[in-house]
Amino acid sequence: MTVNRADSALDFLQVLTREFPRDADVLYAATHAYSDLATRASQELAQNAPESYQAHELLAESFETQGKWEDAEKEYRAILEHDPKLPGIHFRLGRLLLSKPNPGPAVADEAKREMEQELQLDPSNAGAEYVLGELARQNQQWSEAISRFSQAAKLDPQFGEAFLGLGVSLISQKRYPDAIPPLETAVRLQPRNPDAHYNLATAYTRAGRKQDGEKEFAIHRQLTEDSPAAPPSSPQ
Repeated sequence: MTVNRADSALDFLQVLTREFPRDADVLYAATHAYSDLATRASQELAQNAPESYQAHELLAESFETQGKWEDAEKEYRAILEHDPKLPGIHFRLGRLLLSKPNPGPAVADEAKREMEQELQLDPSNAGAEYVLGELARQNQQWSEAISRFSQAAKLDPQFGEAFLGLGVSLISQKRYPDAIPPLETAVRLQPRNPDAHYNLATAYTRAGRKQDGEKEFAIHRQLTEDSPAAPPSSPQ
């Protein structure tokens, strides 16, 4: 890397990480090498295509990681001013708006509009469907939440949070038997998620499957003891 032979460095790292996958020195060297490669690539992007949407997007992502929400928002909006139909950017902007500390109702409404615009451009965006479902759930708009979470889960069958959101929304409508299948899927996809087990336990118990519910409650207790966290936000 020092003599700018990135290809050779990568070939050598592949050998090292294959032969010594748990060696601390190898992992340390790999971390620095990949970090250097990423830095160099970003510098080349900034130098060779400074006005490209990719350069603005990379800069926005950097601002996000630093918590510089206003700067990141400015970059995303600059991209949309140039090309409002570019897939992915409305989603990123909407997610950014919701990431700001203490976003008010107006910000949530704006984020919702961004997600809806994203879906007009890319109906396969499961993340946008999920966020709209979560916003609906927070507003107790259960029918919309169920529809959005269902679509997100359909678009991405590995999206554990979408199945969890669907199950929680169904529980809120007291549709306990209907909540069991998506929550079972959530537990399968996220076996270490205490909320998934808690909500499945609730659905089992309310549906009359008390023994299954007790087993899930026990798993939930064990997981929360291993990793203390905030209490589940689901209905009691």
